[in-house]
Amino acid sequence: MFADVILPLALPKRSYTYAVPDSLADYVQPGVRVEVPFGPSKLYSGLVERLHDEKPEYRVKSINAVLDEVSVVSPQQLLLWDWISEYYCCTLGEVMAAAMPGHLKLTSETKVVINPSYGDDFGELDAEEYLVAEALEIQNAVSIDDIRKILNKKTVFPVIQRLLNRGLLFLREDLQEKFRPRMIVAVRLAEPYLSDTDRLRALMTELEKRERQMEVLLAFIHLSRQQPYVRRADLLKKSGVSPSSLNTLVKNGIFELYDREVSRVAGFEDEFAEAGALSEAQQQALREIDAHFQDKKVALLHGVTGSGKTRIYVELIQRIIREGGQVLYLLPEIALTTQIINRLKKVFGGDVAVYHSKINYNERVELWRGAAAGRPVILSARSGLFLPYQNLKLIIVDEEHDSSFKQYDPAPRYHARDTAIYLAGLYGAKVLLGTATPALETYHNAQTGKYGLVELRERFGGMELPEIDTIDLRDQLKTRRMQGIFSSTLLEQLQASLANGEQVILFQNRRGFAPILECQVCGWTAQCQHCDVSLTYHKFSNRLRCHYCGYQQEPVQTCPACGSGKVTLLGFGTEKIEDDLKLALPEARIARLDLDTAGSKTSLGAILSAFEEKELDVLVGTQMVTKGLDFENVGLVGVLGADQLVRFPDFRAGERAYQLLTQVAGRAGRKNKRGRVLMQAFNPTHPVLQEVLRGDFAAHLHRELAERREFQYPPFVRMIQLTLRHKDEKTVQAAAALFARILRGKLGERVLGPVQPPISRLRGFYGQDILLKLEKDARLLARTKALIKATTEILNGEKGFGQVQVAVDVDPV
Repeated sequence: MFADVILPLALPKRSYTYAVPDSLADYVQPGVRVEVPFGPSKLYSGLVERLHDEKPEYRVKSINAVLDEVSVVSPQQLLLWDWISEYYCCTLGEVMAAAMPGHLKLTSETKVVINPSYGDDFGELDAEEYLVAEALEIQNAVSIDDIRKILNKKTVFPVIQRLLNRGLLFLREDLQEKFRPRMIVAVRLAEPYLSDTDRLRALMTELEKRERQMEVLLAFIHLSRQQPYVRRADLLKKSGVSPSSLNTLVKNGIFELYDREVSRVAGFEDEFAEAGALSEAQQQALREIDAHFQDKKVALLHGVTGSGKTRIYVELIQRIIREGGQVLYLLPEIALTTQIINRLKKVFGGDVAVYHSKINYNERVELWRGAAAGRPVILSARSGLFLPYQNLKLIIVDEEHDSSFKQYDPAPRYHARDTAIYLAGLYGAKVLLGTATPALETYHNAQTGKYGLVELRERFGGMELPEIDTIDLRDQLKTRRMQGIFSSTLLEQLQASLANGEQVILFQNRRGFAPILECQVCGWTAQCQHCDVSLTYHKFSNRLRCHYCGYQQEPVQTCPACGSGKVTLLGFGTEKIEDDLKLALPEARIARLDLDTAGSKTSLGAILSAFEEKELDVLVGTQMVTKGLDFENVGLVGVLGADQLVRFPDFRAGERAYQLLTQVAGRAGRKNKRGRVLMQAFNPTHPVLQEVLRGDFAAHLHRELAERREFQYPPFVRMIQLTLRHKDEKTVQAAAALFARILRGKLGERVLGPVQPPISRLRGFYGQDILLKLEKDARLLARTKALIKATTEILNGEKGFGQVQVAVDVDPV
């Protein structure tokens, strides 16, 4: 008997044939993992695709071991892998590598580390397991190759799998920091006052002469009757006293402070959980979704920010759970996943599970099995598409416009929204796409009848959309009213908001202090050694950094080209905004939210927690502040360089700018009152900014689609982008010219390029781009993909071009 095995590698063949030893014949079946040799000495865990008795003409190697008792991959998963491999023009091995969690694709190079919480009781281990555990205690990490030497045997994957199942060891990649839930400081009565009401009454008599401490105690009793727990911030607000009075009560053993895990959107969450009744607009939206699902499998829910889309999702999820089905709820960001999980858990309890790349081995195994067993609600980033579902009935793609749904590197370069639609087809499920700013392709599909369209035009509860204004920076400069990087209008409004006790968000989509260090005499700029980009100055670390490859160096005081001392920083990022703001508003409490300050999930949680607890007045951030965060006290949102967003050489620049500015504007006035948004721009009359100003999505859509129709861009054509990379510039230019010539021979004027990409060298590799624009014809698309694969093989077979990398991006975003 023979088995075709898929390996998690970018190999030209779909699968490789291995002999099944008689001793393993009863255990090998499609969908189980097996340990197989590949190449001279490497071992991999591959997946059995099929069994047969067709002996190949070449000498085959044998399977070493079977790693699973039952299939770990369902037939639907294999069909999805096939479709991704075919549609996105990559190998099946690359799809497997993306789809399977690390613990299911062990290789010779996989490193394992001991779980420190397991303890040192190895009494239950067998002899081989004991030897591995002992080695891990001595060494910090060992590879599977090392374990083969320790045990003096070739087949060790079953031993590793048993130790993983016992929880004694982790894969090194599983030790990435998990996303930490938000913690707040809460207050409770200490013993004996907590359990002894007589002591509590006596305490109140004692505190009668200490008015402020008495106010704190009375406020605590009042809040504790209304809420399951009392936050320190709520207690201080209710009592109206300074923190010192509370600290005295803590010091005297009357109160205790403790950390409590809560949702990062707790203010909204409480309202959400209690909002049992749908508004009339939400009920109408539900009826329209139901009507569309009668004859369409995809519907778009287009609702303005704060319109209550999540409330509609809950209603649909409840219905699916009652029918015994499963729901996959896709979100673009891990951070957003952690916020919304608490909302949904409040309604659905243990029916909700969250799946993403940062959870540890045991949780991943549990979730993998849970999905296969019918766990009702899976909340996930795009990786949730690869779970083995039992009875999937609905997929919700929230913030469907977000570019985070697209996988860029490595392959497969799939889009989660489009893949979700195919996955739903495999299970006979429905797809609901939700957003305040739809992708133009999605809205076009809804307009042409391919998808159903449902619109929510007003905020939930009658809340008003923010008032949006632009500030002309040319006029501000001409009249000398600029104060550094701030216009006088923005600064005045910022001060007024803080005086009213409101919070402010300032948005600039560029981190660091300044993006360019330039010599004013000869024009020299500090450049990365590995990429063709300027280095960004970071003041906090006093380093120049490349945001693409991580290269960094110390800033120079004199120009290395001409020796001049006139070296100046140009432009500004979030770090400079924070720095200048502290000078302009020394009393304000200011924090920054970007990749530098929120690089770890703990620090991200701490910043968001402090802002919601009103421990901060101003939050300066990049697009991280646009990701669906709800803060009830934000009165003003300021955008410092609005027209920078539309200057990119990309046909989607206008669409992205509209989405980003509309989303950031939606952070203002979310809960209690109307907010205000101020956008600083040198060209405030730009069509995109005017459309954001009016909240006119229809005009934006009409203008963008007219331009795309005229110049032949999606949704009116299909696009495939090919990027060739090599360490030698001339080699990649020659390779790209050959590639384009072969393609042009079959596709003619549909082939554009090759051209140098906007960043010509990245991480030491020079690039060349080729763009294909194809009519919307399925047969032409299939022929083109086959041609690309064949041309890649021809190129790699040519002398001198064997090391040229070819990246294929179908439907680039």
